[in-house]
Formats: sequence, C-alpha cells, structure tokens
Amino acid sequence: MPTFWLVLVLIALSVAGFFLGRNRALVSANGNPKDLHSLPSYYGHNVALSALVPALVILGAWLLLQPILIESRVSSLIPDDVITEGTTRGLVMSDVRRVAEGLDLAVAQGAMTSDQASSVRTEFSDVRGRLGEIGVALGSDVRPEVLRAAQSYRTMNATGTLVMTVIVALAALGGFAWSYGRTHRDFRARNVVEQGIMALLILAASLAILTTIGIVLSMVFETRNFFALHPWTDFFFGSSWAPNFRGDSDLSILPLLWGTLYVSVIALLVAVPIGLFAAIYLSEYASATTRAFAKPLLEILAGIPTIVYGLFALLTVGPALVKFFGQGENGILGVEWMSGATSVLTAGLVMGIMLIPFVSSLSDDIINAVPQAMRDGSLGLGATKSETVRQVVVPAALPGIVGAVLLAASRAIGETMIVVMGAGAIAKFSGNPLEAMTTITTRIVSQLTGDTDFASPETLVAFALGLTLFVLTLGLNVLALYIVRKYREQYD
Repeated sequence: MPTFWLVLVLIALSVAGFFLGRNRALVSANGNPKDLHSLPSYYGHNVALSALVPALVILGAWLLLQPILIESRVSSLIPDDVITEGTTRGLVMSDVRRVAEGLDLAVAQGAMTSDQASSVRTEFSDVRGRLGEIGVALGSDVRPEVLRAAQSYRTMNATGTLVMTVIVALAALGGFAWSYGRTHRDFRARNVVEQGIMALLILAASLAILTTIGIVLSMVFETRNFFALHPWTDFFFGSSWAPNFRGDSDLSILPLLWGTLYVSVIALLVAVPIGLFAAIYLSEYASATTRAFAKPLLEILAGIPTIVYGLFALLTVGPALVKFFGQGENGILGVEWMSGATSVLTAGLVMGIMLIPFVSSLSDDIINAVPQAMRDGSLGLGATKSETVRQVVVPAALPGIVGAVLLAASRAIGETMIVVMGAGAIAKFSGNPLEAMTTITTRIVSQLTGDTDFASPETLVAFALGLTLFVLTLGLNVLALYIVRKYREQYD
C-alpha cells in the first residue's frame, strides 16, 4: 500500500476511535457525563492517540531506515569487477536506482509483469527492449550485474513496504483495541491523555535538538574523512583553491573565506545604516498612519526569495555597475575598471538590500522596548527630539542593536543564491571590489553538483567548508546573545 493511503487509513481509524471511545465511555456511565471521571472527549482522544501515534512513529522510523538498509544490502551484491576505472560504487548504485525506477515504470505501464521485472532470470536484452518501448533508456555501460542488482533492489523495496504496511496496521489496530478495551467510566482518561500530549511535546523538542546534532555529526564525520585524504595544513593555511578531480588539488579555505567576509562587509555597510535609520524613523518620528503603511512595505523585502535577488544582481545591478565602471570611453566615468557583471560589489549591494528588513525589524523592536519615561524625562529637561534619540534612546538600545547587526552578519555569511549569481566563481585574494570572487557557500554548491563520489577529497571538502561555516556563524550568534544579555538594561 502506498504510504499516502496508509496514512489516510490511520487517520480514518483514529477518527473512528475517537467517536467509538467517547460513545463507549458514555454507555458505561448510562449516558450521564457527570458519572465519568473525565470529560467524554478525553476518552475519545485516548483511543484516537493510541491508534495513531505508535503507528506513525513506526512508519516514520521505517521510512528512514529502510532505504539505508536496502542500499547497504544491494551495494554488497555488486561484484568488484563492475567498479571500473573512473567509476565508483556510488555511481553504480545510481544506475541501479535508475534501472529499478524503470522497472517500476514498466510494470505500471504494462510493458512487463511484476514477476518478470523481479526475476533474475530475465534476459538483459529483453529488459532493455521493454524499457525502450516506454521511453526509459539504458546506457551502454549498464551491465547485467547492474540489472540483477536493480531487480534485487526493487524486490527488497516491495517486500519492505509490504512488511511495513502489515506492522503499522497491526500497531494501529493493537493500540485501538487496547485503549478501547480500557475505556470505562472510572478510567482516568484525562491524566493519560495529558501525559501523552506532554510526551509528544517532549518528542517534538527532542527531534529539533536531535536534528541539529545529527546535522553537525554528519558534517563532522565527513570532515574527518576529508582530513584523512587531504592534509589539514593545506586546508587551513594554504593560499590557493584549485580542485582537480584527477588529483593534486589545492583546497585551501582562505581565499574562499576572504571572499565571504568581503561580500558580507559590503552587505553590512549597506544594510546597517539604512536599516537602523529606517528603524529610528519608524519608531521615533513616523506617525501611526505612516508606520502602519511603511513598515509592512519594508518587510516585504524579507519575503522575496533569494533567487529573485540573485536575478536582480545578475540582470540589473551588475550591468548598471558595468555601465558606470567598465565601459571605457563609452562609460559614465570613462574608465574600464570592471570587466563583467559579476563582482564582489554586485553581490554585496544586493545582499545589503536583502538584509535591510532584517536589521530594521530587529532594531525597531529593540528601540520600542526603551521605556517612554526615559524619552519624557529627556524632553522634560529641555533636550530636543533629535538629542533625545541620539543621547538617550540609541545608547539605551545599543546592545540590542549590536546583537541585531551580528545576527545580520551571520545571515550574510550563510547566503548562497545571491553570491552564486552575483559574485562570480574565482577564488583569489584581492582588495578590488569590482573583481569577481567566490565564497564558501558558492564552492559548497559547486563541489556537490552533479554525480558526486563521496570518497574523493574534492567532494568531501564541501563538508569541511560547511562545518567551518557552521562554526563561524554559530560563533557570531553566540557573541550576539552574549552582548545582548550582558549589556541589556533591565527596565521596570
């Protein structure tokens, strides 16, 4: 049974359990809710949760583990002689999955029966012909061993899905029967349901924490594999970035880190003044009508997808900078300092525009948290409005503003699409903002694009870059929280 329909069946069983459990409790109390220990709805919720939650937990765990186990099992079935020079086991497994999907499509369209698709005795030429009939092409490098592995892959998937359906259904029916049998007037349904809800809340919080830990551990393990193949001294202290999948690669993070910080600094130079001044105006000078109109318009910038900003950088900002700096005698300045639309300045300007609502919203909330009594006291002593803002409001809100700037810096350092389309792809040290450079996020995308072999340093370096970027942004976030908490004024 497809997973979607299985989930629908579980939901239907849960809904039925709610009404049946509620009705059984009322029947046990002769229809008088006052004779029940708990409200009737608690009895229904107890049956519904007992039928739904354990089954969904088993289903989720099964869906996570089954692909891993099948991949490992099928990979061990592939003979070593299939792994030729220039080919890895990971690439062969990609062919296995592709052929298995073709077999599923052939069965779905009636080109072959399920038994023919799963039989290891099926001739390779026959399979190729049947898949060709429905438009599934097999490359010339696909060998019969790959076909047999694909057939095993498909069979294991089908068997695993069937077993999963049976186990999940039994868990749902077992939970339903157990909870329904316990339902009677003296059963403490409210206590059980509230404890169950508490367990679900704890599970949700734990999943969020465990997901973060899992992400970090996955990067740590792959980074360890990278440093086992490539010297860490070259990564942290080298001076060039030149990946070469044929070997002898220079994989230093320093040129990428320089480009990342350069673009981020330009972005902050744009976003911080504009965002801070916008926040001061909206919180201190604008009327209620103007604020109600301008603040939502400003925050629309935060809802624009970053790919749109990337297109804006590539098609609008970049050509405008080229026209200003890079067209020689035909340009506005009569110089040719910029050779293309991609540059550090292009990406920095557009990223700064993207960060304006981020800085503005945080700073606005922080400034509004300053008590009105401090403003009134300053004005009562004869200070003007601008003097009150400069000498009272901003200093009182400064720790929070600094924290907002550091959080914006973390956002800038981790940005991807704008720098992919606006900054270029050249890793080098240069102080010229009109030249194209690259960043850490750009190189991560590049190294993991296409058919990748997660056993080469040129691919594993992406995880080392990601872990370094994670540590850098985490440090900025921790510093921002420290500054806010240490220097925050406590107001009554």
